[in-house]
Amino acid sequence: MKVTPLSEACGAEITGVDLSRPLDDATFEAIHKALLDHCVIAIRDQDLTPETHIAFSERFGPVTGHVLDQFLLPGYPQVLRISNKTDADGNPLGLRDAGRYWHSDVSYAEKPSMGSLLYALEIPPAGKGGDTLFANMYKAYETLPNATKARIDGLTAVFMIGRKRNRDDRVLLSDEQEERSPDVIHPVVRTHPETGRKALFVNPAHTDRIVGLDPAESRALLDELNAHSTRPEFVYRHKWRLRDLVFWDNRCLMHIADPPEPGHDRHMHRTTVEGDRPV
Repeated sequence: MKVTPLSEACGAEITGVDLSRPLDDATFEAIHKALLDHCVIAIRDQDLTPETHIAFSERFGPVTGHVLDQFLLPGYPQVLRISNKTDADGNPLGLRDAGRYWHSDVSYAEKPSMGSLLYALEIPPAGKGGDTLFANMYKAYETLPNATKARIDGLTAVFMIGRKRNRDDRVLLSDEQEERSPDVIHPVVRTHPETGRKALFVNPAHTDRIVGLDPAESRALLDELNAHSTRPEFVYRHKWRLRDLVFWDNRCLMHIADPPEPGHDRHMHRTTVEGDRPV
């Protein structure tokens, strides 16, 4: 197994490992360490079934589905289909608008995701879109001015699933799905439970407002933090290869998807590992 960094911001690729077969503890721990060191890892050239995808994911913790359960893989409620393809009747095969805004997966839940594992089954040709960009929220926090760090110390924010907002270009929640997605409050800065490092924990998709600030002040501060977090030096752009399994740490990253150009397909399977309540 070989781990090779992919950028100064974050990211590494892993080669020489086969996740379709049981992993010994030493190999698993090396992959786990690579995730903690690099925040996002691309495990290349994998031949995964839904069963092996789920089994590897479960070594990191409980695997959850998604509130938009109409896009879960039939027979595998732990697997979310991310796809712009349709069936013979024109119905979407998966969630086609996933990742359109900068976000941390499931940050609107009481226990946000520890990590997401996205497996590339079909991707556009090179240069036809479909990249995923990742922002390192450790570096975003660590490079804030001291006055800003002092200002946000101890602040909390209200998080909601972004689909509650009236956005015409998004798949909206049913009434029942909305009931299953109550708003939650999380710290603006969280401490990673494994590394002990501090990271910004706000994002444009799911952070609605900062508790205790008037609306204008809250919006101005969130806009400032979000703009700072996505500075180019903090961002890694992942150009997908077929059969990549990309595993990212939602506790210290945001990401956004670059949609495929018209006429090109992007079809992927995602598992989501439950995390713990941010502190």
